[in-house]
Amino acid sequence: MAIQFVEGGATAAQGFTAGGIHCGIRKNKSKPDLAMIFSSVPCAAAAVYTQNLVKGAPILVTKEHLKDGAARAVIVNSGNANTCNADGVETAGKMCAAAAKALHIDENDVIVASTGVIGVPLPVEPIENAVPQLSSRLSKDGSLEAAKAIMTTDTVMKNLAVECTLGGKTVKIGGIAKGSGMIHPNMGTMLCFLTTDAAVSASVLNTALHTAVDQSFNMVSVDGDTSTNDTCALMASGLAGNPELTKAEGEDYEIFAEALLQLCTALARMLAKDGEGASRLLTCTVTGAKDEKNAKTAAKGIIQSSLFKAAMFGADANWGRVLCALGYCGAETDVAKVGVSFSSRAGQIKVCENGAGVEFSEELAKKILTEDEVTILVELGDGSAQATAFGCDLTYDYVKINGDYRS
Repeated sequence: MAIQFVEGGATAAQGFTAGGIHCGIRKNKSKPDLAMIFSSVPCAAAAVYTQNLVKGAPILVTKEHLKDGAARAVIVNSGNANTCNADGVETAGKMCAAAAKALHIDENDVIVASTGVIGVPLPVEPIENAVPQLSSRLSKDGSLEAAKAIMTTDTVMKNLAVECTLGGKTVKIGGIAKGSGMIHPNMGTMLCFLTTDAAVSASVLNTALHTAVDQSFNMVSVDGDTSTNDTCALMASGLAGNPELTKAEGEDYEIFAEALLQLCTALARMLAKDGEGASRLLTCTVTGAKDEKNAKTAAKGIIQSSLFKAAMFGADANWGRVLCALGYCGAETDVAKVGVSFSSRAGQIKVCENGAGVEFSEELAKKILTEDEVTILVELGDGSAQATAFGCDLTYDYVKINGDYRS
């Protein structure tokens, strides 16, 4: 199964162009705040949304538009979430209408999203005024512009693509994402827009996307807050010319699903590493669980523990906080069997075995935990299931960033 990462992001796949522009939602005129992705042909489409009961108006509109499993464009603004606004749905609808008019497509084929501050009315006029110019500058090289335009507190653009072969045809899947804080399992404050030139039916696309999200984005936790606007959408143009995937089974489907999962996992890792104020990426891999549900519960429980995250910020091998989180997260396990190790480019060290501490070098542990990517390896000894969760350390800067977010 030859899957490799390639250049191009959301425009790597055939048929897609993208771009970004500053329209005036954000005060900083050097920061683009409106992005667009467009397909030259009709696409099969699917999406996954936040599980927060409070949902941004764009989600309500996008859900309605994707009932037929079809789309051709994405329009998204940053700087304002368009959430908890009396005119939110109307505003999101106007964004779709503006994009549809400029692109000469049906407004029901437009996916709309917003990200930023909650509870502040979103002025739609700047968006409507900027859409014609934005649509005219969409290009095959515009994925980075779009990736930059959807950023809020992000410090790094998330722009990736993968390539595989289906039915003898080269297929690409690419995408852009944003997310830095307010990220928690079950879709955190993140937006992700994926594109592919594979020929895939809407129902199969939906299955593959939900499966990939469940193992990637839903395994990310930055701060325990589940946002209101999370959306992960995928459009398939079919221009690669492979035999259409109409069933979620068979070798070609498995290849496509694995390629999509690899892309989503890579983007999820970028989201976690770019967590607000973060200084290091934390990856928690739990093995030996009795089943996948318990493996996921344990991995996420550890990765979202504030005490553990704080210890990682200080490069402190306080493994007791791992067991503490494991004990209250709800995973069914025998703590007397648990083993814990810390690993990074600097090496690996065992700190706990059979639920009790073992002698280890604090100096080596500090060296391992000072790296910018650290893995926590947890062996439960209950079975053969495993899961991996992604997060980051908790730093002083997280409080600073969120203390003055609206300013």
